[in-house]
Amino acid sequence: MAKERSSFLGPRLRRLRRGLGLTQAAMAEDLDVSASYIALIERNHRPLSADLLIRLAETYDVEISAFAGAEDQTVSQLEAALADPVFSNFSIGREDIRDLTAANPALGDAVAALYGAYRASQSAVMEARAGGGVVKDPLEEARDFIGRARNYFPALDQAGEETASALAARKHGLFEALSERFLDRHGLKVRVLPDDVMVGAYRRHDRHRKQIMISETLDQASRVFQLALQIALIEGRDLLDENVNGGTFDTDAGRRLTRAALANYYAGAIILPYDKILQSAEELKYDIEALGRRFSASFEQICHRLTTLQRPGAEGVPFFFLRFDAAGNVSKRFSGGVFPFARYGGSCPVWNIHESFRIPRKIITQLVQLPEGDSYFSIARTVHGGAGGFGAPSAERAVALGCDIKHAEKLVYANNVDLESAPRAEIGVTCRLCSRPACAARAHPPLERRLIIDEHRRLATPFSFTFD
Repeated sequence: MAKERSSFLGPRLRRLRRGLGLTQAAMAEDLDVSASYIALIERNHRPLSADLLIRLAETYDVEISAFAGAEDQTVSQLEAALADPVFSNFSIGREDIRDLTAANPALGDAVAALYGAYRASQSAVMEARAGGGVVKDPLEEARDFIGRARNYFPALDQAGEETASALAARKHGLFEALSERFLDRHGLKVRVLPDDVMVGAYRRHDRHRKQIMISETLDQASRVFQLALQIALIEGRDLLDENVNGGTFDTDAGRRLTRAALANYYAGAIILPYDKILQSAEELKYDIEALGRRFSASFEQICHRLTTLQRPGAEGVPFFFLRFDAAGNVSKRFSGGVFPFARYGGSCPVWNIHESFRIPRKIITQLVQLPEGDSYFSIARTVHGGAGGFGAPSAERAVALGCDIKHAEKLVYANNVDLESAPRAEIGVTCRLCSRPACAARAHPPLERRLIIDEHRRLATPFSFTFD
């Protein structure tokens, strides 16, 4: 009798092994089997037995259910991609997609990434028409690099966890433990200094005097982050270079911005180690403020870290993240294929995340739906940027965190929300790329539609356009 296909989990085993940084021989030794047997399973020439699956779970602290369903995110991305009209002549169903991701998850990821690149290129072309040309943007290069990796860098997470474990052994607060590490390992003294001495800087590495200088205007969470960031830059120099050298950049600024972003990722992994933050997030139902109190971290730091929890076999909710100011300018965004951000321009005015500025520090929620039918659950709250003190320069921004609606039940913010029947706000990615005809909040006509100008009729919507 033929074995059920579901027992052939070779590609998923391969992804788990690579995510753990193990060779076939090393995994075989851990599981007390031969390396050739691991190779046969990974090529789907042998089924993954229940006994071996249990050993996998016990040896690597992996949830069996998470391992078995590791391709769900790719399935969702492929479903969204194949719903595009460009595939309308093909009869591709959910089972076809599951066949692909089960047999070869890497190929499924590649197809999803290819479609994401197609969508991005289409957006870039349309936006270039409005702007008169395509300019190489270093910031977009950095965002593309992080997006292709789905904002997950396992080697940085591992290094951050190792550093966090060593710091925890010092039995001090994190700031004190980091200060001791600088002194013991690098001969650098940490000093917290007044703003007039720092001359507007938050952190400075003074090599001549062998000290790390931190501005006293920063709150404690920011001081800790700046020290962790400096640790990442000093101790993780080769690791950062190795990760960045795996990418292709048209500009040196793009490469430098990417390296800086990865250093911030490394710092986040030190302050919020992967296993601990994931366990706490699930225990607290992703209550961001409660997580911030538990880890002595800021609201934005927690939001940012939650977007990176994509370790194979131990994934968190796949979030997207957005930081913007009151004028709608986006200064940070992370998606990893979860949400189709526009490369340029602000977000949709119908999306209530902008209302967070009217009620500072209060979390607001919303169910939204894109024109293609994809639905998301989002939360937003303002955060205070800049140094403390009367008259000091500061900036009030807002951050938004969201996920596919199918994950919303895991969030404390959706406890009293009817996710099935509650109304969804109909939003677009950005006005120039949105073809919704009856939007009174529209600021620009869609780039791919022909405007209809009728002097004898005034519609309730700002623009009228064709759909041919």
